[in-house]
This record gives sequence, C-alpha cells and structure tokens, in this order.
Amino acid sequence: MRNFILRRLFLGVFIIVFGALLVYTVIRSLPTSYVETIARQRASNPLSTKTYKEWLDQLNEVYGLNKGIIPGFIDWAKNAVRGDFGDSWHYGVPVTRKFNEVIGISIVVNIITFFLEVGLAIPLGILAARKQYTATDYAITIFALMGISLPTFFLATVLKYVFSIKLGWFPLYGLTGRFYTTMTPFMQFLDKGYHMVLPILTLMMLSVGGLMRYTRTNMLEVLNSDYIRTARAKGLPEKVVINKHAFRNTLIPLVTTMSGILPSMFTGSQITETMYQIPGIGYISYQAMIRGDIPFAMFYLSFLLILTQVSLLVADIMYAVVDPRIRVN
Repeated sequence: MRNFILRRLFLGVFIIVFGALLVYTVIRSLPTSYVETIARQRASNPLSTKTYKEWLDQLNEVYGLNKGIIPGFIDWAKNAVRGDFGDSWHYGVPVTRKFNEVIGISIVVNIITFFLEVGLAIPLGILAARKQYTATDYAITIFALMGISLPTFFLATVLKYVFSIKLGWFPLYGLTGRFYTTMTPFMQFLDKGYHMVLPILTLMMLSVGGLMRYTRTNMLEVLNSDYIRTARAKGLPEKVVINKHAFRNTLIPLVTTMSGILPSMFTGSQITETMYQIPGIGYISYQAMIRGDIPFAMFYLSFLLILTQVSLLVADIMYAVVDPRIRVN
C-alpha cells in the first residue's frame, strides 16, 4: 500500500504540474488582460507623460509577461512551491490572503450540499431499484433526469423567480441581509443560513440526479446476483438482504463516482455563487478571471487540480475499505 501511495503521489504531482502549465498557457493567451486595462487607464490620465505602449511595456516587465510562456511558468512554479502565489492584480492583496477570506463560505456550502446529496441520492436510488418499473421508480427517475439535464444558470434563475420574486420566501442574492451588522451573533448565523438555502438547493438538485441514477443501476445489478437470490431463499428478511448484503457491494462502484463529487462541486459552485452573488471562492475567482487576474486564476485552478488528485487517491484507498477482497500489490 505504501509503494502504491507513493507511485500515485508521484503521478499526481506530474499531472498537477502539466495541468498548471496548460492552464497558464490558456490564461496567457486570453484576449482580456488586466495590465492592458491598467495601461489604458494610466495613459488616458491627463497628467500621464507616457503613452499606452510605454505603460504596457513597463507593466509587462513588472509582472513578467514580457517573457515566454515556459520561462514565465517556471518563475511562477518556483514561487508557488515556496507558497508565494503573488498579489492579486484585481483585489490588490496577496492571493493566499484573499483565498483564506472566502474559502470558508464555499467549504460550508459544499459540505452541506455533499451530505444532503449523499443522504438523498443513495436511499432514493436504492428505493428506485427495489421498486423497479413502478410509479415510485418513474417519479425518482424523472426527478434525477431533471437534475442531470438542467443547466446551473437556468435552475438558479427558476428558483430565484419562484421562491424570491413570486413567493418572497428567500432573498435574490447576497450572503447577508440589510440589518446584518445590528444583529446578535446568533441572529447573524441564522441570517447567513437563510441566504444559503437557495444556493445549496441549487447545487444539491444539480448533483443528486447523477448519483441517484448510478446507485439505482448498480443496485439492480447486485439484486440480480446469485448470492442475493440465495440469501432470499434462506428466508432472510428483505431489510437484511438489502442493507447487509446488497448495499455493501453497491458501495464499490459508488466510491468511484463519489470521488469526483467534491472537485465538481467546487467548479460547479462558481456558477452558482456568481448567480446568487455569494462571496465564496467560486464567485471571487470568476471576477478575477474575467479581468485577466493571472495570479489568482492560477492559484484557484491549481487548487482544483490538487483537490481532484487528492480525491482520486482517497477513492483508491477506499476501495480496500469497502471491499476486503481488493488489495494493492
């Protein structure tokens, strides 16, 4: 197991470096550039003595954009290994400081979404498999397909229209209310939770369908196995057959699917946070990217690469946990 983990870590580092290089190349090739915007603003200042081209050359030299992509990436990687990701061009503070300020909100939203998704998708998937081709199965399948098919921006818009505009139950956007600063700490906590209901509901509805369908498919395959028929023939209660025998074997393929849930929620929450203007890492990184903020965009996308590799490594280790027959040689 130790040698396997070391090999996977080495492969993961290689993938992260190659992925970061690809991201850096794409960002450097974007038509939007923060330095071009700043150079244009400074050149338009009546007190400026430099032209737009002179300002642009100066800023490119300051930020290292006058170098090629490979030399520029190497300089970035050297600083990143030391934990120095530079200052955000858009926010004007160190990237890591801005990240620490907003990551907590995204973690809370995504952890709550994760537990709601697992707690809802797996039981409903098992129920749909047990009630195959019944009204219950069809209703769960329709609900799952709706979650899979609907785009994030469309679902968020519909939920905001129904629950915010028509019913007035929840706010349209933001993390806090108008009188947040005058509230007690407990009321502030409730106010933030109140504002997170629709974003969490959006994320949960979008992600629950795929896991639900996957659970149903794998449970049907397990329920048709010979050992399940044998367990039923022995007179075991249906609850024991499902929970003790069938569900444990269903977990094996589910581990693969669930390993990608965490990274996908952080990428998906970028659209959701932007739609609801929740100042989490997704919304903040989106604002940085559309303004050509290379330092912040590189840090955020590298964070997602690392998160993906860690999730895959944990999934491989979890195989041996849910199935004792699996061993790494």
